[in-house]
Amino acid sequence: MAITRRDFLKFLAISGGATLLKSCRTTEQPIPDELLRDGFLTKEPSPVYLDPNGPGVWQPAYLKLEEQGKFADRIEQAYAILEDCHLCPRQCRVNRLASEKGFCRAPVNVKVHSYSAHYGEELPLVGFGGSGTIFFSNCNLRCVFCQNWPIAHEGWGKQFSDDELADMMLALQRRGCHNINVVTPTHVMPHILSATRIAMQRGLRLPLVYNTSAYDCLESIKLLDGIVDIYLPDLKFMDGSEAARYNYAQADDYPQLAQAAIIEMHRQVGDLVTDENDIALRGLMIRHLVMPNRVAGTQEFIQWVAEKLSTGTYVNIMSQYRVEYKAFEYEEIARAITSQEYVEAMEWAIDAGLTNLDSRSLTQLQIHRGKLP
Repeated sequence: MAITRRDFLKFLAISGGATLLKSCRTTEQPIPDELLRDGFLTKEPSPVYLDPNGPGVWQPAYLKLEEQGKFADRIEQAYAILEDCHLCPRQCRVNRLASEKGFCRAPVNVKVHSYSAHYGEELPLVGFGGSGTIFFSNCNLRCVFCQNWPIAHEGWGKQFSDDELADMMLALQRRGCHNINVVTPTHVMPHILSATRIAMQRGLRLPLVYNTSAYDCLESIKLLDGIVDIYLPDLKFMDGSEAARYNYAQADDYPQLAQAAIIEMHRQVGDLVTDENDIALRGLMIRHLVMPNRVAGTQEFIQWVAEKLSTGTYVNIMSQYRVEYKAFEYEEIARAITSQEYVEAMEWAIDAGLTNLDSRSLTQLQIHRGKLP
């Protein structure tokens, strides 16, 4: 079937426009000219960062775990789960090592759609070198409004070995990215751990960002303790009936399990810590997408963060909801959000005392305030 212009543009958007991003940079933190050559960074990223909590140097968590002789054991434990797969709350109990497939449809090997320096993530992740994003195919939740639906729902991508995945991580480090940002990682967590260790043995020294829908099992998140430096969960819904209505997993247990997973993430890494250039080193960063007609439970989300985590938690209240994939079939979410809906969401966050709101969300607040009558 011939590809349409719309499909081509969507492919570019979903892949992060890797080809186009070679020379892309933020206006807030421009890349110095002396670091650029043909659109790529020539300066190698620093392998270590100053430890804000004491003397010496900062190192990624997984390096310390390796020094303790525990990293290989974690990988073995993670792969054992695949024999009776219960990586996520779906609990499919299929033997993925024998090519059986569960709800996520993941094959034996890790499946990757694209990897590139991404400049659309939160500014502490982007810095001046970009966030080293790796987009994994398939998903264990599959929301009806998914903006990455060709990847998550249709599984666009190619299978790779753990060794090849490690090479991607190292390529992103050479590019000058500030972190390795694994997007939709839940169903391929064992492969990610294996690849990270292989890459570490070859010189990887960047923090690992676990960019998840938060539909994760506690057992899986606990295996990541001492490996992941930065957790980037998206807490989508606060009401189980709303969650079940808008994803194909019909996950009415999503709010309860996502909240438990995020509390464990926060226990492991705490609030966000950045270096002297405001680039993220370690900590929890939470995303929440404002949706039409308050279906996401934004006010409840804000209250939960303030009460169960800390008012210093980095929170990105996102305004970019758009009608994607099957969302037009659901009346409550078949439109963009209004300026009033976004302003009220941000004002709830400010009133709740959240002190570490994403800077671009604050900019969006001013823009949307200007649109109100």
